[in-house]
Amino acid sequence: MRLGGRLSGAIEVLTNIETRRRPVADALKDWGLSHRFAGSGDRAAIGNIVYDALRMKLSHAYLMGDDSPTALGHAVLLRQWGLAPEALAAEFEGDRFAPEPLSQEKLAAFHARDLAGAAPHVQGDIPEWIQPSFETNFSEGWLREAKALAGRPTLDLRANTLKASREKVLEALESNAAAASPIARQGIRIPAGEGPSRLPNLTADLSFQKGWFEVQDEGSQIVADLVFPQEGDQVLDFCAGGGGKTLAMAAAMNNKGQVHAYDTDRKRLMPIIERLKRAGTRNVQIHEDISSLSSLEGRFDRVLVDAPCTGTGTWRRRPDTKWRLTDKNLEERLVQQQEALANASTFVRPGGLLFYVTCSILPQENEEQVHSFCQNNPEFEIQSAADTWKTLFGSGKPQPWSRDGKTVTLTPGLTDTDGFFFCAMGRKA
Repeated sequence: MRLGGRLSGAIEVLTNIETRRRPVADALKDWGLSHRFAGSGDRAAIGNIVYDALRMKLSHAYLMGDDSPTALGHAVLLRQWGLAPEALAAEFEGDRFAPEPLSQEKLAAFHARDLAGAAPHVQGDIPEWIQPSFETNFSEGWLREAKALAGRPTLDLRANTLKASREKVLEALESNAAAASPIARQGIRIPAGEGPSRLPNLTADLSFQKGWFEVQDEGSQIVADLVFPQEGDQVLDFCAGGGGKTLAMAAAMNNKGQVHAYDTDRKRLMPIIERLKRAGTRNVQIHEDISSLSSLEGRFDRVLVDAPCTGTGTWRRRPDTKWRLTDKNLEERLVQQQEALANASTFVRPGGLLFYVTCSILPQENEEQVHSFCQNNPEFEIQSAADTWKTLFGSGKPQPWSRDGKTVTLTPGLTDTDGFFFCAMGRKA
């Protein structure tokens, strides 16, 4: 397919997402199934146009004076992919699958508009109703953080030290431009790429099949590291999901001690079984029912609560969710977080540690939750994560955001990771 056909495909997908309010991954999958003639490179390029359009939906629409899928698709090529109007016209010439070219009037308006004149939330490409939360969290730096959430994410991996060193994995993935991550101790990073370029499918690589590495955002690796599990510890991953942090903690413990993985959603937990086998992890116990944990109340050294949240920190990877988020969604998550903290805290032994993590950057889900929890549960108190950060990562690397000097917030703008919140709370002995 030529670029014109790829743009038409992207416009179809964007229309499907808009009219049927579908997740972007489902819409792209269905388009591929109904257009089997499209090669993998075509599907990747179409996906890139769609994701880029959704990441910068508001600012594209402002500059185009039009928020239609056609306008958004053209804006991606002109603004993000750097194609000049003349080059775009040349690409479309003779391509019967290309969309109608933009009028000269629309092109002139596009180049004449200045984004500095747009409302701040439009400049930052975030829903207007959520701007006050960004301002509360990041003060004058909120717009920088919002804009960073509209960029393309890198592909991040974690070397599984139970089977291979980071150096060994880097050597195996040398042809993919793999490099050591800026912060995470076992992190590996593949550049995001530009334009139609696609990220490599590293799960098909032999080194992945051997269990040498896991796909895991660097921010997720960092918060798992900050739990700082020691050999011989008894650790509970209370909202384990697919097991990324469980695997990271088990590897950090060198298969010594135990990690118990539990999640209320059994379907989310299912992938962990195959991942554990591939990784060579032997110190993990899986719990599908909370009743199987009842005999362990008050016995864990460390309990991690990776709480359900709005996922605002993952907007680079899931930009469609940015435009579906509502006040009601946020309120539901706040209740779920309070329940998760209350339930998980019963498993912390006296003198043990409770860790609260979200992939959100909203203060309602983060600082406000942990301060409220400690106020209602005085046997717990917030501990500073700064010392652990310095011990693990040093001071010469990108530093996270902290509103209170104790908790830690990772962001695309500051740490070049997904957005994550981390708080350590000690239970009094």
